[in-house]
Amino acid sequence: MSNSLTSGALYASRLARVRQEMQRRSIDAALLSVGHDLPYLTGYYAMPLERLTMLVVTQDSVATLIVPRLEAPRVTPFDDVFRVVPWGETENPVEIVAKHLGGAKCIAVGDQMWARFLVELMGFVSGACFVRAVDVVGPLRMVKDAAEIAALQAAGAAADRVAVQLQAGNIPLVGRTEAQVSADISARLIAEGHDVVNFAIVAAGENAASPHHHAGPRVINKDEIVLCDFGGTMNGYCSDITRCVFVGTPSRKITSAYSVLHASHAAGVKAGVVGATCESVDAAARKVIDDAGFGDFFIHRTGHGIGMEAHEDPYMVSGNKLPIAAGHAFSVEPGIYLPGKWGMRLEDIVVATDAGPIAMTNVDHSLVVIN
Repeated sequence: MSNSLTSGALYASRLARVRQEMQRRSIDAALLSVGHDLPYLTGYYAMPLERLTMLVVTQDSVATLIVPRLEAPRVTPFDDVFRVVPWGETENPVEIVAKHLGGAKCIAVGDQMWARFLVELMGFVSGACFVRAVDVVGPLRMVKDAAEIAALQAAGAAADRVAVQLQAGNIPLVGRTEAQVSADISARLIAEGHDVVNFAIVAAGENAASPHHHAGPRVINKDEIVLCDFGGTMNGYCSDITRCVFVGTPSRKITSAYSVLHASHAAGVKAGVVGATCESVDAAARKVIDDAGFGDFFIHRTGHGIGMEAHEDPYMVSGNKLPIAAGHAFSVEPGIYLPGKWGMRLEDIVVATDAGPIAMTNVDHSLVVIN
């Protein structure tokens, strides 16, 4: 991450807000292991090892980061924010965690914490209740600050540049396998500044009817739609974009359906204003597709939150009545999928602001024809 996202003052501020939420919810301690809550609060990305890493946050003391001794050199210390407690190979790290809980009776546990560690911990803290830490940290992570939004914009711009190459015909399609095109897109994401490629879905023809199709040996032919959904991580924050191109001349059925999809996407983006509910974004996008008779072929939610993780809160789905707040970042990605025939999806990441939704990706939204 850039320096603007990794200062000790920033982590101290975030931990202070976590403690305020813990107090409000009467939570005595929060335990955060692998996953993105840990780097959000400390800057440290724990490796998903059988050796336990755990951040212990209580209401009234400096946070403690308990790490395997061999991993300790990877931690950037911020002594005023948290103290590092390395543990050796012959020690029991769960017992060390228990000793730092200070008699906590209500403990919030991170979603990604391995069950084996929680089960063992329960033997050390009899009578304690456990709740999800996502209810404490999640609302904070959902609201992106200016530096986080800038990081999302930079990642989105890099993905946009790859999408421009796709639409310009600079990424060969016909005669290549989906897997070859996926590898090509992945290499271009890295070349444009991404540190990691999170996914590069390439689905041709009937395979595009599977929303999470795994690019394989299927050879791309002329006169078919090619769906490309790709993204990665850049300076700690994620990109995610979907564009479809057509190789050859699309039929009237394809162009008509894509016009519906395009209108649905626009309606979803327009609905993503501060104060509206998350489910209203889904409803706005879905209504366009329903009204056109394709409702049974839009088989997933309209969007997901994004930030340090490609998928995180808030989710744009029916039943989620959470009001959208300034700083919420999420995808708008309606799709139409006809099994055995074709599929199409159009996706951008947007950030809600008081002035309206701002798109992180802006490349041409039309069904670009490549000859």
